[in-house]
Amino acid sequence: MEGFAPFTRFASVAYCQPSTVKSWSCGVYNFMRISFFLNFSHYLTRAAQGYSPSQQSVIVAHQGSNLGLGTCRSVSTSTRLSSESWITDVEFLPKSLDPSLFPGIPDNILVHSGFANDYTKSAAKVLDVVKRTASDYKATKMTTVGHSLGGALALLDGVYLPLHISGVSFRTITYGMPRVGNQAFADYVDTDVSLTHINNRKETIPLLPPRFLGFEHSSGEIHITEDGDWVSCPGHDNPDAQCTAGALETNLFDHYGPYGGDVMMGGKGCQPPA
Repeated sequence: MEGFAPFTRFASVAYCQPSTVKSWSCGVYNFMRISFFLNFSHYLTRAAQGYSPSQQSVIVAHQGSNLGLGTCRSVSTSTRLSSESWITDVEFLPKSLDPSLFPGIPDNILVHSGFANDYTKSAAKVLDVVKRTASDYKATKMTTVGHSLGGALALLDGVYLPLHISGVSFRTITYGMPRVGNQAFADYVDTDVSLTHINNRKETIPLLPPRFLGFEHSSGEIHITEDGDWVSCPGHDNPDAQCTAGALETNLFDHYGPYGGDVMMGGKGCQPPA
């Protein structure tokens, strides 16, 4: 699935120090313009945005769960094992989206409270910078990407941005994304968002929050199997043994990659490209 490789790299970049990434100028990392902005939220994540000449697209890349702002160190076992907590903490209960940000969204759509609250803090900044970048480069495409918590925020980008920007096609690609909302939300995404969510081997995070709490994945899953095959899993939470929801075993360490080739998340992809 070589077509996803640039976007996988972009998702990994969101974990890196801004000063490091801005010094890169080759390969898929070649943003003509890149800026970082903090999301001052409960989870203290950051995002990167820029324009990719190779993809002819504005890119918004959201960092996943906080592994230490300003660092690009390897992910420790204790950090990995604590990464589930932000999905199931007190803010997991579903809530409606803010109608001032998401005008016209049906009332029966509910999303993870923590994700919705975080997104509210960053939405205006995201909209401002991507509109300016799209105008500067006369871009007609926007792609939102992210890993883990960053995938959830990227999906909310995919719902939010088309409500405020016209004349642009949108695409969302996520990696190890948790469930974000209820069935009504998943159905809305199926209809109105071009989503691909990629899961790696036996990773745990895409199985959270659990379905019995009313959460459901949208269509568009691609599952990377133990053999490295990329398997399309149609429908919501496909129970096939080749898909994430059908896995009999889980392994949290798979959550950080590799997502095709050698791309690792969580700061391990922060070395300058050769």
